[in-house]
Amino acid sequence: MATKRLAKLPGTTDRRIDALLTLLAENSTIVISGAKIAKEIGVTRQQVWRWIEKLREVGVRVKGHARSGYHIERMPDILIPQMLSHRLYGTPFARRIYHFFKIDSTNAVAMRLGEAGEPHGAIVLAEEQTAGRGRAGRSWTSEKSSGIYCSVLLRPPISPAHAPLLTLIAGLAARDAIAEDLDTQPDIRWPNDVLIGGRKCCGILTEMHAEPDRVHHAVVGIGMNVNQTKMPEAIADIATSLRMETGKLHSRLELLIRLLRYLDRYYNQFLTEGARPILRRFAQVSSYSEGKRVRITTATESFTGVTAGLEPSGVLRVARDDGRGTVPVLAGDVAEVS
Repeated sequence: MATKRLAKLPGTTDRRIDALLTLLAENSTIVISGAKIAKEIGVTRQQVWRWIEKLREVGVRVKGHARSGYHIERMPDILIPQMLSHRLYGTPFARRIYHFFKIDSTNAVAMRLGEAGEPHGAIVLAEEQTAGRGRAGRSWTSEKSSGIYCSVLLRPPISPAHAPLLTLIAGLAARDAIAEDLDTQPDIRWPNDVLIGGRKCCGILTEMHAEPDRVHHAVVGIGMNVNQTKMPEAIADIATSLRMETGKLHSRLELLIRLLRYLDRYYNQFLTEGARPILRRFAQVSSYSEGKRVRITTATESFTGVTAGLEPSGVLRVARDDGRGTVPVLAGDVAEVS
């Protein structure tokens, strides 16, 4: 859990709201009086009422009122730090969790935390983002309490040349977490898109502060579409959610726990064994790794070719159709072509 620095971060969810949610969730079959709640979390009964109303506004189904007491009709699908911390025990992600009901961008906050000296493993979560970001300056639609909007602060002992591997690691973790909720196998489009049936349900944005020879800190932002029932018209043909694919609600809390545990496993594997097992796993689960006809669009050109595997740094190799050989793709958009 976050320590005193948490209180200095504007907009962070009050730890006592976290305690209120945890108390109600752990006693979901019991009506708890407002007086008892107030005593348990150290606030007035009036404050309890105000926070109950706030929780109702974000979709938590709390029955009752101040005189009779309160109880939750069902487990709230809010990414509660206390519950996450308990379930992430044994990982570096359990200790410092920053939660917001609404924020501009989790990556922006995580980058500021990194610059302020926040330790490896800090997490920034939001129920809603007003300025979520994707790669190449694109926006990321962040519908309230429907997706996972998470940024993880890492301090990897690597050079910037190997930073692309962090995106692959996060993509593998997201892909494996999603796969457990599906009957079909999700795909990964290099470098950062998890696809279901060819449509994007998760993206990764990695940003870092580095010198030529070392990374000071990196922030891996993960946006996952979970319980959205439809996509904005502009992206309806290319994006999807787990709920749209399966027709059922999914627990964001369980998905996030799996995601972070997979991330911890792949990250530690990378540090102890190097890039080889990460590249091997990517080749196993990504149809884009090798033999895929694609169009590559960069800031300076667009060309077609066939993917030819990944370099040790995680960069994609493409055999160009124009006869200019096999080239590394450092950055750019990858789209399948027939």
